[in-house]
Amino acid sequence: MDDRARPPLPARLTGPVAALLLVLAGVLVAIAYTGVLQAGDTETAVGLAADRIPGVTVAAVVVTEIGNTAGSTAVGLIGGAVLAYRGRPAAGLCLAAVPIVASGVFTAVKRVLDRARPPADLQVVSAANESLPSGHATMVAAAWTTLVLVLWPLLRARGRVLLTAFAVLWAGAVGSTRVYLGVHWLSDVLAGWALGAALAFTGVTVLSLVLSRRAVRAAA
Repeated sequence: MDDRARPPLPARLTGPVAALLLVLAGVLVAIAYTGVLQAGDTETAVGLAADRIPGVTVAAVVVTEIGNTAGSTAVGLIGGAVLAYRGRPAAGLCLAAVPIVASGVFTAVKRVLDRARPPADLQVVSAANESLPSGHATMVAAAWTTLVLVLWPLLRARGRVLLTAFAVLWAGAVGSTRVYLGVHWLSDVLAGWALGAALAFTGVTVLSLVLSRRAVRAAA
């Protein structure tokens, strides 16, 4: 098997989605930064803090630790290594690279915007660096969206449904814990999800274009 045996999703499909998600991410980041959503952010954070249940809080801490930036990076690196071993080095490189790129992007955006996190008295776990966008949300969306996209051509219908459902639920759970635990505003997480998914679709679009050019050269 090689990367051309079962080509990735075509760029004509992933490219427009990537563009739309990048615009959406930019809009969400801008809205969050301007403070337009601050009233809703504050109401959500205070309401969740008042309604926390001890057992749910413990579960949320476990999920947020498993789904941290290192965990999402590991998904990309391990999945990429498996794909490369199975004869799909380009797809493997894409899967490994997207979370790493996402890490650099969200870190740069955080430092430029320098948005403050929720107050310390709302936080269950300590977090002191910049808030926008959520790194957890960005990374989990980037890693798992890329995994779904690169495996899509290799899976049957049932496998696609199961993997997509798990990816959506896991990304949703990880991002939600950041708000529940009081370390991010809701708008931080929404922006992170959009940014991570946008970078995943962008990465797979680049993969598709590279493999298409290889195929044209090979045919020539």
